[in-house]
Amino acid sequence: MGPLAQPPDSTSSSTPHHDRSSGARLEMTGISVSFGGVAALSDVSLTVEPGQVHGLIGPNGAGKTTLFNVACGLVRPDTGRIVWRGDELRRLRPSQLSRLGIARTLQGVGLFRGLTVLENVMVGAHRHARAGFVSALFAIPTSDRDEARLRARALAALEELEATPYAGRYPDSLPYPVQKRVALARALVSDPDLLLLDEPASGLSEDEMHELGDLIRTLSGRMSVLLVEHHMDLVMRVCDRITVLDSGQQIAAGTPAEVQADPAVTEAYLGDEVDVASDAAALTTSTDGRER
Repeated sequence: MGPLAQPPDSTSSSTPHHDRSSGARLEMTGISVSFGGVAALSDVSLTVEPGQVHGLIGPNGAGKTTLFNVACGLVRPDTGRIVWRGDELRRLRPSQLSRLGIARTLQGVGLFRGLTVLENVMVGAHRHARAGFVSALFAIPTSDRDEARLRARALAALEELEATPYAGRYPDSLPYPVQKRVALARALVSDPDLLLLDEPASGLSEDEMHELGDLIRTLSGRMSVLLVEHHMDLVMRVCDRITVLDSGQQIAAGTPAEVQADPAVTEAYLGDEVDVASDAAALTTSTDGRER
């Protein structure tokens, strides 16, 4: 446990990648962002390969959320390029993500309080809707068939996350971990090629976090995943590659084992120059599950 938890053994049975679209690659190159003259990101680059789980980590204030928001179209970079499937995305907006085959979750749950769980998940399936606005407005039979099909997709997504019993409930009546599960189902129902996850383990118990890790490894057979997360034991277990930020700059990138052994990463988390071997050992044997 702890900031530099041991990565899984290379001989363990991790899920092999069978990505359905070899061109589904996200490239972010030379990304710089400033807010009011203060640099939040400085020349940061990362590439999420097809079928890969790519972790983005760093201490508080490192710039993780800013880079995630750039990928979502919520923040426009001052400089740099975003390339998806070989095409540069200029002036990316969040409303374009679904059409591009990208889905995201946010740090909170972002569910619609006035809709049931099932209806919330159906909103995420609109990418696959066939009936247009006019059909829905005048209740044309095509619209009814379309709604039934989207309802079936939503129920399947809820079943995958073992949330079907909550389909008729409203979000505010559910425990926070269940709301997080529903938010993830809403992202998955669109059947994306790239899933952007912002701190999906927040508020989860240890057992729920373990289940989430298993799910993420399974998802990598269907899509690429960019994961921003504070729980480093989860990151080290599920990620193929990791990019580390500190004070808006990229300080390391590589496999979990390579990142764990990087002195710059250990120093960023612990705040001083350290003996990497002894401190990493101390961190991995910590039993309280909290970052120190």
